[in-house]
Amino acid sequence: MASRTIRHDKGVFDLSYEQLNPSAEKCILWLHGWGSNKELMKQAFGKTLPGWRHLYLDMPGFGRSPNDRFLTTEEYAGIVRSFLKDLGIEPAVIAGHSFGGKVATLLNPPCLILLSSSGILVPKPLSVRARIAFFKLLKPLGLGKLRLLFASKDVQGMNPGMYETFKRVVNEEFEHNFSRVSGKALLFWGESDTATPLWTGERIAGLIPDATFIPMKGDHYFFLDAANAVQIGQRIEEECE
Repeated sequence: MASRTIRHDKGVFDLSYEQLNPSAEKCILWLHGWGSNKELMKQAFGKTLPGWRHLYLDMPGFGRSPNDRFLTTEEYAGIVRSFLKDLGIEPAVIAGHSFGGKVATLLNPPCLILLSSSGILVPKPLSVRARIAFFKLLKPLGLGKLRLLFASKDVQGMNPGMYETFKRVVNEEFEHNFSRVSGKALLFWGESDTATPLWTGERIAGLIPDATFIPMKGDHYFFLDAANAVQIGQRIEEECE
C-alpha cells in the first residue's frame, strides 16, 4: 500500500492506492463505488487478470484517502486524472462500480468497464420523498440536524463536505456523458440490482456508441461472487486489447 499527494484545483489530496503486478505492460484501474474503498475491489478482482498491472485507488473521502471538501463528479475525475499523470500511468482499461462508473466514464479510457454504474436517475420511493419533504420543513426551525438520526447508511458518519458532495452527485443529470464515450465499453450488471436497476444499465448501453451489455446473477455487488469476477476478468482479457 502506498500514498500520493496530489494537487488539483487549489486543493491538496492524499490518495491511498495499491498496485499488483507493477511490472506488467497493460494496466487496469479499479474505481470503487460510494461508501466503499479499494479493498473491496481488490477482494473481488485481485486474483483475476494475472498478466495485468492492477491499480486500486481510494478516491477522496473513502478508505484511507481523507477529504472534507465539497466535490463534483467532474472534480473526482480531474483528481484521478492528475493522480494517473503523477504516476506516469495510462491505463488501457478503467473499471468503475456504481459512482466509480461515473468517474470512469468521464476519464474516457480506451476500454471502459461499468459494473452496475450509477448515472441514470431512478425515481425515489414515496417513503423517501416524504422524508425529504419532512426535513425541509424542519430546516427553518433549526432542526435540520435531526436528519442524521434518520439518514441512510450511505451518509452516516460523513463530514459536511462529503455530505454535500453526496447530495450533489446522486441528483446530477449525467446521461449525456455516456454518449461521449469514444472507446469500447463492457457493461456488467446485477440482474437483481435495486440500487441501479437492470433497466438503467440497458439505457446506458443504448447511449454508448460501442457498448456490450452483460447481465449477471446477483445484486448491486454481484461482482463479489468469485465466479462472476472470473467471468468479468475473462471478458476483459478477450475484448480489451
